[in-house]
Amino acid sequence: MDLNFVSFRYATASAAGLAAALVTYALAAAPTRVASRLGMRGLKRRRAIEDGGGWAQLEPLVRWFGVRVSGIISDSFRESLDRQLALAGDYLGLTAEEYVGFSLVSFLGGLLVGAGVGVMMGAPSLYIAMGGPLFATFPYMLISGEAQKRIKQVNRGLPFVIDLMALAMSAGLDFPGAIRQVVEKSSDQSDALVEEFTRVLQEMSLGRTRKQALTDFADRVPTDQVIEFVNSVLQAEAKGNPVADVLQIQAGVSRMRRSVRAEELAAKAGVAMVGPLFLLFFCIMLLVMAPMIMKLSKVE
Repeated sequence: MDLNFVSFRYATASAAGLAAALVTYALAAAPTRVASRLGMRGLKRRRAIEDGGGWAQLEPLVRWFGVRVSGIISDSFRESLDRQLALAGDYLGLTAEEYVGFSLVSFLGGLLVGAGVGVMMGAPSLYIAMGGPLFATFPYMLISGEAQKRIKQVNRGLPFVIDLMALAMSAGLDFPGAIRQVVEKSSDQSDALVEEFTRVLQEMSLGRTRKQALTDFADRVPTDQVIEFVNSVLQAEAKGNPVADVLQIQAGVSRMRRSVRAEELAAKAGVAMVGPLFLLFFCIMLLVMAPMIMKLSKVE
């Protein structure tokens, strides 16, 4: 082997090792801190840890990495991550820095898994290169999936909840009292819509106006149904119209919108089935025609 090539390999490996050592020292030298237990994220963090499972053991390591990378995250990137976490309902009580730390932990775990699989398959470099980036996307997929789940829960339950609020207000309760009835009578306190209305009640009890609390609700769940509900309530309050009547109308509109959405999805499903049906038809024709073609070829 060429001596220059060997020297180049050793020099590259040495530079990579030195860079890794410097990065490790910089991260390890950063001071640690205790994760905040205040606010909604603190509550979600405490619940996630108390539930047990693997997250209780993984959380200190994620928090440690989060502190180390906090100084290199830009403000715009931090706001983007905070937005994703808010849409996911402050999933696991993560902060923006811990979101990045979670991705780093997943990346390192992917490297280890890739190394183990690579040793068994005889190609460690390939599987290590694949495992790290693949596992690093796991937190993003997890949080995005949670956000989509919450949006579906809110859209599915909003018409029913608006009906209950309209009935409660028609019976003499005010708007916060109607929300409180919905929250207290709910059979699933972990439902996304119940959590959001509980947060609205807490914000109003802390002195925030109804407009501020409902606007924040629309920001956390930016769907057409929620935005229409919030705008209807705020407009009725501003113009002095009966909120109960507005809620009844809004419930009917939400149900109609959900029906239209279901019809649209059903129509799209028919179009989406064309491709799989064509492939199935092609496979059937291949199974039918292949023996005939083979027999004809043998006869010739």
